[in-house]
Amino acid sequence: MEPFRDQTLSARDRAEDLLSHLTIREKVGQLNQRLYGFGIYKRDDDDFSFSEEFEIELIRWGGLGFLYGLFRADPWSERTPETGIPAYMAAKVHNLIQKKVIESSRFGIPVLMSTECPHGHQALNGYLLPVSLALGATFAPDIVHSAFGVIGQQVKSQGVDFALLSVLDVLRDPRWGRSEECFSEDPYLCSIMAAAAVSGCVKSGVDVVAKHLCAQGETTGGQNASPASIGSRELREIHLPPAEAAVRSGALGLMAAYNEIDGVPCHANPKLLKDILRDEWGFKGIVMADGMAVDRLDILTGDITASGALALNSGVDVSLWDEGFTKLEKAVSLNLIDEAVLDEAVLRVLVFKFKRGLFESPYLDESRPIQDFTAENYPQSLDLARQSVVMLKNDDSLLPLKEKTHKIAVIGPAADDLYIQLGDYTPPVQPGYGVTLWDGLQQFVTAQTVFVREEGCGIRDGSQEGIHKAVELAKQSDVVILALGGSSSRYSGARFDINGAVIHDGDVYMDCGEGVDNASLSLPGLQHELAKAVFDTGVPVVTIITAGRPYAIPDICNGSKALLYSFYPGPWGGKALSEILFGIINPSGRLPASLPRSSGQLPCYYNKKATDNEQHYCDITGAPLYPFGYGLSYTAFDITQTSVVSREGQSVEVNFTISNTGKYSGYAIPMLFIRWLQGDTIPRTKELKAFTKVWLKPGQHLEVTLKLDSAALSRWDLDMNFTPGKGRLRLMLEEGGTEFWMGEL
Repeated sequence: MEPFRDQTLSARDRAEDLLSHLTIREKVGQLNQRLYGFGIYKRDDDDFSFSEEFEIELIRWGGLGFLYGLFRADPWSERTPETGIPAYMAAKVHNLIQKKVIESSRFGIPVLMSTECPHGHQALNGYLLPVSLALGATFAPDIVHSAFGVIGQQVKSQGVDFALLSVLDVLRDPRWGRSEECFSEDPYLCSIMAAAAVSGCVKSGVDVVAKHLCAQGETTGGQNASPASIGSRELREIHLPPAEAAVRSGALGLMAAYNEIDGVPCHANPKLLKDILRDEWGFKGIVMADGMAVDRLDILTGDITASGALALNSGVDVSLWDEGFTKLEKAVSLNLIDEAVLDEAVLRVLVFKFKRGLFESPYLDESRPIQDFTAENYPQSLDLARQSVVMLKNDDSLLPLKEKTHKIAVIGPAADDLYIQLGDYTPPVQPGYGVTLWDGLQQFVTAQTVFVREEGCGIRDGSQEGIHKAVELAKQSDVVILALGGSSSRYSGARFDINGAVIHDGDVYMDCGEGVDNASLSLPGLQHELAKAVFDTGVPVVTIITAGRPYAIPDICNGSKALLYSFYPGPWGGKALSEILFGIINPSGRLPASLPRSSGQLPCYYNKKATDNEQHYCDITGAPLYPFGYGLSYTAFDITQTSVVSREGQSVEVNFTISNTGKYSGYAIPMLFIRWLQGDTIPRTKELKAFTKVWLKPGQHLEVTLKLDSAALSRWDLDMNFTPGKGRLRLMLEEGGTEFWMGEL
């Protein structure tokens, strides 16, 4: 018996033996993920057949290393409930494919499957969450951990080995269409949430490919895949912490980013992919390319074979749809890569296959009952939606709405469109799945309270006639709920690039999502005009912004009596919003990213360098409309009796009492910021270093301790060594954007 078949040996020993039997072509096949999985089959009712391309690929490589997106369903994949793979067929199709791959390999090597899970399984019957910015607004990593555990359970039940999670990007320019995929503008909050999401999936038995590495959220002008013109200090302080947190939390895959950093593409950056990732962090997993990104290296090499070689030599292990990695056999023959480098990457892939038990158990049990991932069985998505909504304004305590309010006009394009709540990377949802704002409000209909509806305008379209109808309805009402925002929904029609990004040619309904970058941060279409017309009626207005990015909305803020901001809150967002409007739920979200007053004042993140903070415009204040961490509640909190315990620079504990001084139970989110007052490099004005989330009843007091460990008290020095910070340090304790205490060490 060949050693690789001996189950008593370690995964690595078995992989090394199997590797020794493979030809160079078979090795290259293990690194290729060239196929669009959703494109290799044809469904005829409950029967499936496979494409000629799939058959050719199996013959070409003597098997298959990876298969991407078998279960993906969305407008790009053109997979629908009629043409895609529903949950009850998943095991059957998985087994058919695995059987073909194994039978195509001389050694019966199974395939690894990967799938998109940025905010849920992007498949038919997929369990969906609010988008990452909404999750950041919750400041609730425990629920995020649990929710991604549900996602992990679902993808594992369908035979998926790697969940692709968008957890590494830090939002630094809200013009970027992929802003919704970021947890925050703050690296600490991003790191906490990345760790929660990754560990949740891993705990369910699914490995994770965390993306994207690195600094893709920096952008140039907010444009997707654009250069990150930053130095090593900005990279270390802002963009690398979430990636390191993901690795420490169990991510065994990382996806390289499209962008370049100071002129070096991430796919051709050995300092990033080898020196930092492997040598410094001890990463043992795989680095996956982003879609077609290897071929983009032609701008450096001028040759597709050289591009594949450059990526492999730089630390990329597995391809995604590109041609460059199909040329690796030729690259070996031309001495562009050493076969030992090829073997190193192949060994990583084979070790995964042995560790996951695919050689012994490659198939799913088709008789196993299908698990129903409903909101009733798994309430995490609804819980996150409820805790993600940020209340920015509530003049005269207009909210929560009272039952005595007789006629409420619901106006605006975001009130009754479920896909607007879901964001990009969303599968088609079945009828009855999800609750829009309009749906959610129906539970509050009484003999005294009625709701009337007028759209007014669309997200990007509309007419003066529609605005006129909305105004007339507003005049006849006691209160207006004005539902505005943007859309990342591909279901209104879009054209797509070869990597799935939207090609925005001016007539796309979307104003956010991958490939949909904006120069302006104003609400799209006629929405500002609609809002002004409704404000001018003098009727009290509660505005709800449903969005995938921070918008610049000073006019909306000024005209609204109450203002709620909801980053795409997921399928149950309408229920959560309606419950908040009527006081069933107390809003507890805090802004994960600052809201600017204008796109002209960007960058507008809170943690600028101290020298940058001293600069102002002559025509507008440099301050944001609402800063990071801001958020109101129906109750009030107070922080008193603060004390500090410092242990010689190794750790700091800030102890305090937090009290609910209002009339409602609710969540408080005390946050501890620092600012270095001395040192050899310019500090940031503020840096979040710790937070917690506590539930308090009216009149309740709670003793809380926030701790800073040695890492939180360390800095990157002049020589780029991570060393304990020296000199005076300011500590700031805030809740909801209000500073309650400041001290120095």
